[in-house]
Amino acid sequence: MSTSNPELDLARRIVENTGTHLFLTGKAGTGKTTFLKDLKQRSPKRMVVTAPTGIAAINAGGMTLHSFFQLPLAPYVPDSTFRAEKDVHRYKFSKEKKKLIRSLDLLVIDEISMVRADILDAVDAVLRRFRQPHLPFGGVQLLMIGDLQQLAPVVKPEEWDMLSQYYDTPFFFSSRALSETHYATVELKQTYRQTDEHFLALLNNIRTNRADAATLEQLNRRYIPEFTPPASPRYIRLTTHNVLAQSINDKELDKLGTPTFTYRAKITGNFPEYNYPTEETLTLKEGAQVMFIKNDHSGERRYFNGMIGEIVSIDQEGFVVQSQDFNGEIRVEREQWDNTRYTLNEQTMEINEEVEGSFEQFPVRLAWAITIHKSQGLTFSHAIIDARDSFAHGQVYVALSRCRTLEGMVLSSPLSASAIICDTTVNNFNAAMAQRTPGATAIDTWEKRYYHQLVQELFSFDTLLEHYNGMHRLVAEHFCSLYPQLLEQFNLHAQSIQKKLCDIAARFATQYTRIISEQADYASSDILKERIHNATGYFLEEFSPICQWAEELSIPTDNKELKKRIADYTEKLVQCCTQKRKLLEFVHEEGFDICAYLHKKAVISLEAEGGADTTTPSKSRRKKSEETILQVPSDIVLPNLYQRIVLWRQKKAQELGIPAYCVLQQKALLGIVHFLPDNPKSLLKIPYMGKTSVEKYGKDLLEIITAYMKENNLTTKI
Repeated sequence: MSTSNPELDLARRIVENTGTHLFLTGKAGTGKTTFLKDLKQRSPKRMVVTAPTGIAAINAGGMTLHSFFQLPLAPYVPDSTFRAEKDVHRYKFSKEKKKLIRSLDLLVIDEISMVRADILDAVDAVLRRFRQPHLPFGGVQLLMIGDLQQLAPVVKPEEWDMLSQYYDTPFFFSSRALSETHYATVELKQTYRQTDEHFLALLNNIRTNRADAATLEQLNRRYIPEFTPPASPRYIRLTTHNVLAQSINDKELDKLGTPTFTYRAKITGNFPEYNYPTEETLTLKEGAQVMFIKNDHSGERRYFNGMIGEIVSIDQEGFVVQSQDFNGEIRVEREQWDNTRYTLNEQTMEINEEVEGSFEQFPVRLAWAITIHKSQGLTFSHAIIDARDSFAHGQVYVALSRCRTLEGMVLSSPLSASAIICDTTVNNFNAAMAQRTPGATAIDTWEKRYYHQLVQELFSFDTLLEHYNGMHRLVAEHFCSLYPQLLEQFNLHAQSIQKKLCDIAARFATQYTRIISEQADYASSDILKERIHNATGYFLEEFSPICQWAEELSIPTDNKELKKRIADYTEKLVQCCTQKRKLLEFVHEEGFDICAYLHKKAVISLEAEGGADTTTPSKSRRKKSEETILQVPSDIVLPNLYQRIVLWRQKKAQELGIPAYCVLQQKALLGIVHFLPDNPKSLLKIPYMGKTSVEKYGKDLLEIITAYMKENNLTTKI
C-alpha cells in the first residue's frame, strides 16, 4: 500500500505507538481490508482479529466475536453476567483462553458497523472479568474497522424491545463501555475501487444521505427497462433478498442444455456450516456464469474475489473458466478456507493462529445473481442493481458502490428517495466524527502519554502493596497469637515496601515525568535512559529480599477455609513479585523500548502464572507428587470408551444416591480415556484419581478399559 496516504499513516501511528482506541472508517474501496492485512504482518502488539459474522471472520483471518469471547446468542443486558443455567458450560473459560485474553494488547473488530452495542458491552464484560475490572475493555486497545454507511447490525423487533431500555441505538457507538473511553476516528479518503470523480461524488451523496433530485436523476439515467445482459461483458445482478437471487440462478442454470456436474466440498475438523464460504455441494454446467469468491493463492493472479466468468469446459474432475478480466482460460483448482482459533504457544508464549478445521471446494458460486449483503467487500466491472425492495440502512449504497464505473452499472428499476434508507443517528454520529479526528499534535501527545503510562507501570508497586496488605490483614486477624514473629515480619516488610519502594517510586515519578514532558526526543534521551537504568538497579536491590521472603512464606493451618485463602493470597503475591522482578531485570539489562517491553511483559506474565488457574487454589487442592501429574487434553479421543464410562458413572451415581461427579470427576474421565491405564498403579497416575477412588471404583473401571482395549487391539499410554 502506498506510503503517501496520510490517513493510513495516521492510523498506523495511533495503533502502533499509542494505547488510544481507534475507529477506522472510510468509503467502500478505500483500503480498510488492506490496512488490516498489513497490520497483522508488521504490528509488534499482541492482537486477535475478530468479526461479527463467520464469513467476515474467515475473510479477515480471525474468529467471530461470539466464538472467541464465548458470548451468548441472546442479547446482553448491561451489568449482567452470563449465568443462564443451560449455558453455564459456555462461560467456563479454559486456562489457555484466560491466559490469552490476559496477554492481549490489541483487539481488532472488523465490520464494526454490523456489531450491536450490547455485543460490544458483552466483550467489555469478559475483558474486565479476566483483566483489569476498573478499566473499559480491561485495558485492551480497540481497533474498530468498518463503514457505518454500509450494512447495519441485525436486531429483531423483540430483541430491540428489550435492548431499547438500555441503548439509544443498536449501533456499536451506543455501547456503554465505549462511551467511557476516549477513541479517535480516522477516515480513509483515497478510493482504490473507483477512479471516476463524478461517480464518486454521486456515491458520496448516497452515503451521506444527501441524495437530492439532481443526484437521483443522474443515477436513474442508468435505468434501462427490460435490459437483457449481453454475452460479453458479463453482468451480475445484485438483489435485496436471498430467495430472489437463488431463484434467478436456478432458472438460468436450468436454461442450459449441457450436462450437470456436482462437486462436494471436503470438510475436515471443526468448520461450522454457518461459516461455509460457498455451497457444500456445487452444481455447475458448461455455460454457467460464476463468480470467484477468493483470490488466486498461486501468485499468478489469474482470478480475484468478485471476478465474473463463464465455464467453457467441465468434467468430473473440474472445469475451465474464461473471463474478460483475464487473458486466457483458467483451469480452476480447489481452494482451502481455514477456520482458525487463537492459541498460546507454551514455549514461546506467542499468540498463534491454529487451524481448527478446513473447507476445501472450488472457489466459485453461481453468479447470475447474488444478494447485496453477500456483495459487501466485492468489486464488479458490470452489475445490474435491483434495489427496489431495499429494507435496511446502507443497502443501496453498498449495491451501487460495488461497481467500478457508472457506465458499468444498470438499474433494473428507478431509484427513489424512499429506497435510500439512512439511519439519522448514523448521520448524526458521522457529523460529530470529524471532531474525533486527531491532528499530528494530538498524536504526539498520545504517544508521549502512552510511553509515560508504561514507564509508570514499570515503577509502580501499588498492586504488590495491595496483595501484601491483603495477606497482612489475614495474618493479623487469624494468626497474631499463634505466630507473633510472623506478624512482626509482615509489619517490617510493610514498612519496607511503603518507604523503600512506593515512596521512592513516587519521587522518581516526578523525575521521569518532567523529562518526558520537556524533551521532544524523550524516548532516545540519554538522561532518561540513565535514570531508568539506575532506578531499576535500586529497586531490584530493595525488592529482591521481599520476593525471596514471599516465595518461602508458609503458614500452616488445619482450617480448610483459611488454607484456601492463604493459598489464594500467596499465589497472587508470588506471581506479582515474579513479574515485577523479571521486568525490572529485563529493563535494567536491555533498556526501555515500548515494543520490547510489551512483548517481555506478556511473556513474563504468562510464565508467572505457570499454568495455574487463578480461579482455583491449585496448591491446596492437589497434593500429588510431580511424577504422577499428567496433562490431560480436553478433547475426547475415544468416544465409544468415553460413552461406556459415562454410562457406568451414571448408573453408579444412581445406586449410591450421589451426583455423578462425586463418583468420577470429568478430568479423571478424560484422563482415563486418553491414557488407558491397565492396572491400579497406572490408574493412580490419572489426575483426581486418589487411593480411595481406586479402591472403590478401580476394579469396575479397569474391567471396562481392558475389555475395550482387547476389542480394539490397543495398549496403554502410561
